[in-house]
Amino acid sequence: MTTPVDIAVVGATGAVGETLVQILEELSFPVATLHLLASMESAGSSVMFAGKKLKVREVDSFDFKQVKLVFFAASPAVSRSFAPKAQQAGCTVIDLSGVLDGAVALVPEANAERIADLSQPALITSPCAGAVALAVALAPLKGLLDIERVQVNACLAVSAQGREAVSELARQTAELLNARPLEPRFFDRQVAFNLLPQVGASDEQGHTAVERRLVSELRQLLGLPQLKISVSCIQVPVFFGDSFSVAVQSRRPVDLGAVNTALEAAESIELVEPGDYPTPVGDAVGQDVVYVGRVRHGIDEDEQLNLWLTTDNVRKGAALNAVQVAQLLIKHMA
Repeated sequence: MTTPVDIAVVGATGAVGETLVQILEELSFPVATLHLLASMESAGSSVMFAGKKLKVREVDSFDFKQVKLVFFAASPAVSRSFAPKAQQAGCTVIDLSGVLDGAVALVPEANAERIADLSQPALITSPCAGAVALAVALAPLKGLLDIERVQVNACLAVSAQGREAVSELARQTAELLNARPLEPRFFDRQVAFNLLPQVGASDEQGHTAVERRLVSELRQLLGLPQLKISVSCIQVPVFFGDSFSVAVQSRRPVDLGAVNTALEAAESIELVEPGDYPTPVGDAVGQDVVYVGRVRHGIDEDEQLNLWLTTDNVRKGAALNAVQVAQLLIKHMA
């Protein structure tokens, strides 16, 4: 029987943090004592866990020696400030911000074997939602395809940017439907009923931080450090659920039958029947899988594989992956 673990969740009042706490309960994770932490502004509120209201405390004054495992589901600044303190206190850190140097990126369906390389206390990155979805879908195909290049158009839900972004989309939508003047606040322009072809500020080469993070983490997860990956992230007016149009270029013709068989057998994938397609609202939101559809060759290229993916970015892409990594870690340590 697994020994219960004392756990802290930093960022417990955010969308990902609250979902993470919910999943800990759903999966009957062996929690001894759960400490919920957040910034001074959010401290004092309560979050339900195992039928009890747990009070959220300030992370600034928390003694990390009280716990063995810490999930960081807060901002990059919070992870930079407090994750080193948690590690120094002997805690294993699972960070969702992607900013900690030396952290090993893990998605159990893609690179579970990396868990054996970790020293204790471990420093782990639960990758961005896009990297999780792509790794889950592409890992089962590595042995079938001689992958030369991957091209991704990522349609990202506003929830990736937090509750304020969700509220902004709702407010903009209401303003427009009621024929009122629209003043953008969180976003720099109208996002409701619109597409923004850039998510976050771009660097000198025109790439955004989320695009660079997705490329770096996907290479790690697939164990292909030199893989050529092109990605464009698009802000779409969707509250929850990311979607991806993916083109995989192989060095040899792609056997679609073998691809479909591999996807059907893979863990955490729901393959949609030919002629149908999955959507975030109708299929993915609230689910624990990556939906895959529109599996086909390129129009003129048997060496190209085209896929459509959609998944719940907050649940599967963030919170669930972090908890599954923790489950894997505990199983390895047992």
